Amino acid sequence: MRFGLFIPQGWRHDLVDIEPEDQWSKMRELALAADAGPWESLWVYDHFHTRPIPTDEATHEAWSLMSAFGAVTSRIRLGQMCTCVSYRNPAYLAKVAATVDIISGGRVEMGIGGGWYEHEWRAYGYGFPDVPERLGRLREGVDIMKQAWTTGTATLDGRYFQVDGAIVRPLPLQEGGIPIWVAGGGEKVTLKIAAQYADYTNFDGSPEVFTRKSELLKAHCETVGTDFDHIVRSSDFNTIVAATEVEAQRKVDAIESRLAPYIGDAEAAKYVADFRDGTALIGTPQQVIDRLAAVGELGMGYSIQYFPDVAYDTESRDLFAAEVIPALS
Repeated sequence: MRFGLFIPQGWRHDLVDIEPEDQWSKMRELALAADAGPWESLWVYDHFHTRPIPTDEATHEAWSLMSAFGAVTSRIRLGQMCTCVSYRNPAYLAKVAATVDIISGGRVEMGIGGGWYEHEWRAYGYGFPDVPERLGRLREGVDIMKQAWTTGTATLDGRYFQVDGAIVRPLPLQEGGIPIWVAGGGEKVTLKIAAQYADYTNFDGSPEVFTRKSELLKAHCETVGTDFDHIVRSSDFNTIVAATEVEAQRKVDAIESRLAPYIGDAEAAKYVADFRDGTALIGTPQQVIDRLAAVGELGMGYSIQYFPDVAYDTESRDLFAAEVIPALS
């Protein structure tokens, strides 16, 4: 199994109590630690407004961070889970990503999806088209990026995007272009797009859902004539690791207390509910190993961890790196 981790960027209220002028220093510190550690990749989210509710707290922009991380790190791969295809013209996005690939020495991953956060769509003037249109934009956008990164130009007279000889030079450093992660588990369309274009997928990591999505992905691969085994299946996990279960729950208490002044008691309680009920990945190193190993046996080849308190307390990250990764790599 391969491993990545999210760097807090504010979207999930994971930089509160840190002054804005100090937030980049914290993100850079965490990125450099990841670069020096056993992690294969670091990730950010592509969002503009905070979650679970929009507030005035910081949310740093994903592709600006990609460029910055590319410049300050030297080894770790750089991804977004996931870029919303409609937030930027896809030919322009292909150009941005190719530039970041140059800056980073060929370390960019392209996580891409149809988008879902209605509040920020409307606030930024993108409207909020229905699901078929959002997924149609995803298909066309991936087509444009694939063209751009393999030939240096892109042309598409699509329903949603029109480009005519858009030049994307220099090409990304990575042979064959930047790897594409199609994120989402939509069974009729998203997984079919993944079957046709993706190097990686990203969907729910619960055993039952993961099994179903994998079976559907395989069926779509057979339909479009692509190699199911070529596609690496990944999942994200909200993760807390501690020496004991009691200590793990103390970490949950601390997260809830930190967030309550910013989002209210009710939202803070909902924020940590999946840790309270065991839905999230929480426990001792061995408990976490056992749960990830079970999904690994179903075909998950890549696990991406979100540590909600890592800007304040690195113990979960450090225990995961010291004990979980060696057991499962």
